[in-house]
Amino acid sequence: MLTWLREQIWADWIWFPEGHGWADLTDHDGKVFPKTRDLWATIPIALCFLVIRQIFERRVATPLASLLGVSDKQRVHTPSNPTLESYFCSISKHPTQSSVVSLSKQTGCSVRQVQRWFRRRRNQDRPSKLKKFREASWRFTFYLLAFFAGLAVLIDVSNSFKSPLVPSQYWYYMIELGFYISLLFSVASDIKRKDFKEQIVHHVATICLIGFSWLVNYIRAGTLIMLVHDAADYLMESAKMFNYAGWRRTCNFIFTMFAAVFIITRLIILPFWIIHTTWVYPLTIYRPFIGFYFFNGLLLVLQVLHIFWAVLILRMVVKFLPGNDIVEDERSDKEETESEDEDEDHEPREKSKNGHVQNGHAFLNNNHSKMD
Repeated sequence: MLTWLREQIWADWIWFPEGHGWADLTDHDGKVFPKTRDLWATIPIALCFLVIRQIFERRVATPLASLLGVSDKQRVHTPSNPTLESYFCSISKHPTQSSVVSLSKQTGCSVRQVQRWFRRRRNQDRPSKLKKFREASWRFTFYLLAFFAGLAVLIDVSNSFKSPLVPSQYWYYMIELGFYISLLFSVASDIKRKDFKEQIVHHVATICLIGFSWLVNYIRAGTLIMLVHDAADYLMESAKMFNYAGWRRTCNFIFTMFAAVFIITRLIILPFWIIHTTWVYPLTIYRPFIGFYFFNGLLLVLQVLHIFWAVLILRMVVKFLPGNDIVEDERSDKEETESEDEDEDHEPREKSKNGHVQNGHAFLNNNHSKMD
């Protein structure tokens, strides 16, 4: 039964066009081709990335942050309050107005004290600026090196899926795939943004694309896909680094470059060149097969995500152009400051948008976004 199932899963008609199969990728005459077992190497590589990242963040990113002047504001810790803590952890970090009033009665605190407690408690859970800088530094370093490595590897890549493998292609694929797997491993400790689910879908789709292109020797297509991603990613991470360091003009300049490169690579080159080559052109040569639909389906998933992110990027650019102090990231929350409490104390009777007085206190802050 298992043998039959294995034969069905790895049947030629699933993975290759008619007239081609796994026999075409058998080593012969000193020529080496990708193999399924090669992908197992990505697991230890991913684990190595996790270790290297910890060393890099401590030995390189932290001193660099100090050199660039990255510093965190002193955060005020919340006093112990079991009732409010239980509500915060089990129900909501952003209580409604009626809940605030109810909690005020339960704890004997004023409404404003309850609001202040939740604001400070939310700030305690937000990652520090140093943590954000270290994460951005790590990703910037990898994406930058990977981009230039991809350019070098592309020289050795042939258009034919029957072309033999060269060592540079092997290591480029294993390292890129290992890095994306390491991102899945570290997802619990990495900074979570509003597009967290979209990021997970993107990572999984990218891993499947890289893995599939390796199995069927679509090395050129896989290399181009990774290259167009890395071309913009290192610019975004560097813009974040300068944002955390307070270098606003530099951040805005790099972000503008990132927006331009992102749109060119992911909204023009990827759909009108790469996807056209993998979806439209092959249909003129052979009939579609399951692997054809699987590969191009994943590319379409990525393209939808790119359109989603492009909208966010353009919204940030629009906010930036009139002369805002700094580019804002639509994906993440801004830290709530103590000055908001002071504003509330001086203006105890805030009106809502519909003009009604809110029982002598303002609505809870709705968390605007800032580059993360």
